[in-house]
Amino acid sequence: MNIITKYPIANLGYGFVPPKYLPKGKDEYYLRNIQNPFRNYRKLKVSEVEILIRNGNNSDDWNNIFVSSEFDPALVKNSKFLGMIRIGKLEPYYLEYHNLRMAVGIYNSTIISCDLGDNVCIDNTNYLSHYIIGNEVMIANISEFATTNYSKFGNGILKDGEQEKVRIKIELRNENGGRSVIPFNDMLPGDAALWSEYPEDEILHRRLTEMTSESFPARRGYYGTVGDRCVIKDCNIIKDVKIGSDAYIKGANKLKNLTINSNEESPSQIGEGCELVNGIVGVGCRIFYGVKAVRFILADHSQLKYGARLINSYLGSNSTISCCEVLNSLIYPAHEQHHNNSFLTASLVKGQSNIAAGATIGSNHNSRGADGEIIAGRGFWPGLCVNMKHNSRFASFTILVKGDYPHEMDIKIPFSLVTNNVAKNHLTIIPGYWFRYNMYALARNAWKFHQRDHRKNPVQKIEYEYLAPDTVNEMFDALRLLHSIKPDDHGNGTITGLENSNRPTEIKDVNRSIELFRELIIFYGVTNLMEFARIKGTNSLEKLKRQIKKETKRDEWVNLGGQLVSKETEQSLLKNIKTGKFRSWKDVHTFYKKCSDRYEIEKAGHAFASLLEIENITPRQLDNKKMKEYLRQSLTTREWMTQGVYDSRKKDYHNPFRRMVYHSEEQMNAVLGKLDENPFILLERDLLAEFRKKVRKTEKQLGL
Repeated sequence: MNIITKYPIANLGYGFVPPKYLPKGKDEYYLRNIQNPFRNYRKLKVSEVEILIRNGNNSDDWNNIFVSSEFDPALVKNSKFLGMIRIGKLEPYYLEYHNLRMAVGIYNSTIISCDLGDNVCIDNTNYLSHYIIGNEVMIANISEFATTNYSKFGNGILKDGEQEKVRIKIELRNENGGRSVIPFNDMLPGDAALWSEYPEDEILHRRLTEMTSESFPARRGYYGTVGDRCVIKDCNIIKDVKIGSDAYIKGANKLKNLTINSNEESPSQIGEGCELVNGIVGVGCRIFYGVKAVRFILADHSQLKYGARLINSYLGSNSTISCCEVLNSLIYPAHEQHHNNSFLTASLVKGQSNIAAGATIGSNHNSRGADGEIIAGRGFWPGLCVNMKHNSRFASFTILVKGDYPHEMDIKIPFSLVTNNVAKNHLTIIPGYWFRYNMYALARNAWKFHQRDHRKNPVQKIEYEYLAPDTVNEMFDALRLLHSIKPDDHGNGTITGLENSNRPTEIKDVNRSIELFRELIIFYGVTNLMEFARIKGTNSLEKLKRQIKKETKRDEWVNLGGQLVSKETEQSLLKNIKTGKFRSWKDVHTFYKKCSDRYEIEKAGHAFASLLEIENITPRQLDNKKMKEYLRQSLTTREWMTQGVYDSRKKDYHNPFRRMVYHSEEQMNAVLGKLDENPFILLERDLLAEFRKKVRKTEKQLGL
């Protein structure tokens, strides 16, 4: 039975906060007055009341309507006012946005206990309750626009008198909720990573919960807010939603318990048919056309489009999901998933990833419960119609060829192409595939991720380069594995332990892969030493070695939400949180920023240690002659990389099956553009020329 309670009509618009939750000596408006400090409002004049009544308006008490000195009652028509109302100036203008033209004023609406800014346009809003509306806001054709006294605006907090069972959590990475996190506004991917990674640490989780709760007051009675210059039209239900300035919301079905961050530099937009519940939307986000999102965080400058479903998930910044379904996943920045029939669940995907059409990642459960997980390093790229089993783990920049993978996998070799060879009944892995056959995509992806990072004041420095501490450490691990394989006459070998089965895994070109990874590690070491010398202004190799000495260590690194930090640094962060040295998320975010500021130096130390280890030399043995050899070798590596960019793209122009759809080369060039005029190829050639100059400059700078 629906419980419907009756109250006196005179109470409508009043008693927003139950008396037992009001501090002594405070009324129901005390938080509203803090949110929107009392301006120089005045009561209505008798003549103004007469005009308002004549224009078809009514109020339960005209004395409870306060207005600015520039209020024009002629601009308010056919509206009802209940509770205390405060209205800014209304002037005889109309506002226009994207061909939507609305007269300034309040028309055909019911307003309950709201503050309205200067020159607002409100028309046909059936129910606007307990909101603070900014200046020059346009609101039209809304069924319900309301705030409750216990509003949390998407944050996983509890209000006075609430029990733990009502707390909103996001069940990341695992469908059984064992890695749940408590969402909060400004939650960074590093926060979600830290929280979900250590569910067994009760002290850590207690402190993280305390930090989150202390970031938001438990008092009841906060009003919803709509920032300046927002445009909100043709929506059904907007309830308990905090909206930043310059947002554009049109045609949404339901928006409930949300914070929609938006500002003048990075406005957010929500479009037709969307239903968003219990979530946080970052600045600069775009959400359009039938999207369904529940218990979610959408980080800055990301997009959900075309019926996408995002549930119990965190989507990192500068990402796009359209058409498909994503459940119980933690996804780091720069993720792409565009296709209606792709599915991702119970996964940790570490960014710079692309999920192709037909990819089914997590549709099956291998145990008696929904408790499987996928962990994929950055650059993860499952191809068309891939179907895989939980649990599986993939090194960075793994490509999976189209196919059904019948067993759980633990792919430990980065930059690899993996295929299920059905005819021979084994997995086949080509280590270093990206560098050998797909250099154009590898280099262009790194470039485009930088270009598409629209964050204005990034707290976490996201690593987009494919050679970095995480991938280099993976190459060292892969080298140990490759050295354990005895190649056959064709250079291939087999190994077990990469798949949960008795069948062998074939590794292609073992010795060639070893040499490739060695060369890449040397290149990584030398290029970062060059950058360190530039930063420090070092004038000799011996001085360079002394300056970098304390940083020289190839320790374990972790990907903390797209930001790479040493394992030692991560453990220091955990300790500071658990001991109470860090008392708030602001302290944690300041720590991220300090780590970002030191990253290039620490990365150079890791790179130097990697160079010494792969070459089996000591710093003393690295003399001027050897350093010069390494610089020249790095230039050779950079040259074949640039050539590889060109060659891997050239295949698209010379392949007869690609050319056959064009009746002439001129037509092909008109469609694809000329190969030698490809903007990215030209950019790569410019970067190669710049790299040559850097090598010569480093030789001169270090006196080589």
